[in-house]
Amino acid sequence: MFRLAADLRAQVGESPVWDAARGLLWMVDILAPCVIRFDPATGVTRRIPVPEVCGSLALCRSGALLVAQRASVVRLDPVTGAITPFADMPGEPAHNRLNDGKVGPDGCFWVGSMDNRPEKHPTGILWRVRPDGGVERRRDGLVVSNGLAWSPDGRTIWHSDSRRAVLDAADFDPATGAIGPWRRVRELDEATGRPDGGACDAEGNYWSAGVSAGRINVIAPDGAILRQFDFPVPAPTMPCFAGPDLSTLFVTSLRAGKDSATLAAHPTLGGLFRAEGLGQGAPITLFAD
Repeated sequence: MFRLAADLRAQVGESPVWDAARGLLWMVDILAPCVIRFDPATGVTRRIPVPEVCGSLALCRSGALLVAQRASVVRLDPVTGAITPFADMPGEPAHNRLNDGKVGPDGCFWVGSMDNRPEKHPTGILWRVRPDGGVERRRDGLVVSNGLAWSPDGRTIWHSDSRRAVLDAADFDPATGAIGPWRRVRELDEATGRPDGGACDAEGNYWSAGVSAGRINVIAPDGAILRQFDFPVPAPTMPCFAGPDLSTLFVTSLRAGKDSATLAAHPTLGGLFRAEGLGQGAPITLFAD
């Protein structure tokens, strides 16, 4: 089902984003830290170093990339590798860092933060980054903000807290970015798979990387688990639908924190994996710069 697409050996591979205009997949290695470009047609990868930990990235209409650093978002030229400041997150605690992020139907970059200390407290924040560089604080009290995704019609936002192992959703206004009250979709656990990165399919179901269980969970809007796909390595981190018809599923993974026995048993941990024909993705939105 899943096969290795690129043996990246990423410490924490995350945030795969399909670039339809170029036919490329972009992602990050949070701890390297770097942005990775992958060409599915040739299998060639290129790493672009960035100055700080990079939790996620966004593809812009202009062709540039936005990269979430510790407490700021920078603009990256994917050709030259040049980096310029774009937005700062005021009030982010020094022990936090930005984590999962994705462009919403409103054309803004939504990115959440997490407590980067081992003990982990609910100091994470969900931010909305506008095309003019302004930022809005939209949700507080998160431990590890993760799993952002939107339904095909753009009217439902999904969001998880990985440390609490909960998955929430809310009504979303694609025109204004307004969010209704959050509702609990499902509580998960270690055995089912703590919810890491996520993506929506064309039918409105949510595909969650069950990082603690080595599987991909497909979850209906009512919280029912419709399907579970075993993953080739223990720690999938985020799914992404790609290709001309969004029917190829790419999934990143991590190797950081795994013991020597696990690494020996799964040498491709940290790799990028792909599968065909499991589902079709919801439309992809670009940052409206």
